[in-house]
Amino acid sequence: MEIQPNFNFTQFDIKLETETIGRNFLYFNEINSTNAVLLDKSSKHINGTVAFAEKQNAGKGRFNNSWESEKGQNLTFSILLNVDKILKENLNLLNLGTAQVLASTLESLFQLQVEVKWPNDILIKKKKAAGILIETVSVGSEIKKAVIGVGLNVNQTLFAGEYNYPPTSLRLELSQAIEREKVLAEFLNSFEELLWKIKNKPNSILQSWREKCDMIGEKICLNQNGKLKYGVFDDIDENGQLQLRTEKGIEIINYGDVKVVY
Repeated sequence: MEIQPNFNFTQFDIKLETETIGRNFLYFNEINSTNAVLLDKSSKHINGTVAFAEKQNAGKGRFNNSWESEKGQNLTFSILLNVDKILKENLNLLNLGTAQVLASTLESLFQLQVEVKWPNDILIKKKKAAGILIETVSVGSEIKKAVIGVGLNVNQTLFAGEYNYPPTSLRLELSQAIEREKVLAEFLNSFEELLWKIKNKPNSILQSWREKCDMIGEKICLNQNGKLKYGVFDDIDENGQLQLRTEKGIEIINYGDVKVVY
């Protein structure tokens, strides 16, 4: 018996206003990873393709952390981009910008106060609602494609396991079921605008990200593969890298997991 999808494609299509992003839409009831589908070098998927899954069996976040998501309740999807010279030089902006766009989308739709955690986690009331993972495909030394994976907790209400940041979902925060199709379409609409900004107004992305980050100016602990560093989150630089202020001065950080120290 064929399982009918509970994703309303008609509602999604009505709200999608993009020219490229999401116009080629791959729907999976269950799959290992939407990122893996689009990263496959043998695939012929076009620029802007979105792969969406009701459940991922091997979904992952940054640092190879697993991403657990209840089937049919959330938004777990990936976007494929062809990488030109400008995008290749601004992958950090793509990283931060995707988080900022998602945060702004949720604020606009639901009047929630949403913040970003460097570089690209989404927090609501200090609880994690979404994560983003960007991976690339190279031919030789040339980056040819980028895949942006997004996991957003929408209607899930129970979360098993232990977490650095307690998880939450839109449903938990709003006490009502959420229309996933609307959230996805609105995010993709804004994401396409982000790609224009990367090429034409890159500084606006950094400033918008700063405005969403409550950690700037706070004392933080930075975990780099088990090695801990402490200091003040001073700012981000023009490449989106974290500027950590310590007794020795400013240190530029390009990876790690951050947490405020109270």
